[in-house]
Amino acid sequence: MKVSIIGASGHVGRAAAFCLAEENSVNKLVLISREKSLDILEGESLDIYDALAAKAVDVSIFTTSDLKELQDSDVVVLSAGVSRKPGMERTDLGTSNAKIVAKYAKKIAKYAPDSTILVVTNPVDVMTYVALKASGFKKNKVFGLGNHLDSLRFKNYMARHFNVHVSEIHTRIIGQHGPHMVPLISSTSIGGIPLDYYSAFDYFSGFKPFNLKKTIGKVKNAGSYIIGKKGATEYGPAFAISNIIITVLNDERKILTVSAYLEGEIEGINDVCLGVPVKLGIDGIEGILPIKMSDTERKAFIKAAEVVKKDTETIQNYLEE
Repeated sequence: MKVSIIGASGHVGRAAAFCLAEENSVNKLVLISREKSLDILEGESLDIYDALAAKAVDVSIFTTSDLKELQDSDVVVLSAGVSRKPGMERTDLGTSNAKIVAKYAKKIAKYAPDSTILVVTNPVDVMTYVALKASGFKKNKVFGLGNHLDSLRFKNYMARHFNVHVSEIHTRIIGQHGPHMVPLISSTSIGGIPLDYYSAFDYFSGFKPFNLKKTIGKVKNAGSYIIGKKGATEYGPAFAISNIIITVLNDERKILTVSAYLEGEIEGINDVCLGVPVKLGIDGIEGILPIKMSDTERKAFIKAAEVVKKDTETIQNYLEE
């Protein structure tokens, strides 16, 4: 299988390249950047080759600035764009990144018309919409990283709070990848037991009252916090990207939360890309799953849709000027 990464010289692109290179499902990896960043990519590929030798993994890595090399890609990761700096919100990047994403989406359609596009560039819900429209692809073939990363972060915080293995946390975050993300607490469980039940078990190992508001605040600010400390987020997004791509390439049909184009499947919401649970396989999105929400969650999800749709309309108008 062939995977291409546009914007591979950035922090997330390089980390994602390493994650994908060590996966047996990928045998050809194309790293694409602007001409001035090719030395960085060449060094990165050599470093990855050394690491893979220690793991006895064989993969072909190509570095290029020529978008024609997208040809025959099974999946294209679109991570090109201006990255967030300390103090910036994802939405601050909208106008800067929209033209970049639209340009590359058109090139993907030209050179890799049968590929699946995974959008990583922020603000990811809006950029997923931009990539979908610019590429002209069917909606199942274009989706964004979005709430998959948020859901993983949420699971991580919960696992550490309750002192259990992260695989025992079953939860997800939907809506916007940003301040209007919505945790589905009404369907969250630990080891198959609804979260609300745990308040009755003070003897549960490591039990402390779970502060949902504080925890969601940490998830919302996780990216900004990491950027403030080390200058960029890398490993979390990279492994989340790899997780999604391997699910597609291996036709695993896992239920993951990605930014997908809605046409009334949930709460009648139309013409916007939002984080929702989908079944992912070799053809991309094989179905958007219905969600049972509490009244509070439903209102928050509808609010997220309104916010993202307004931002999307602003960006689309900007592109058409």
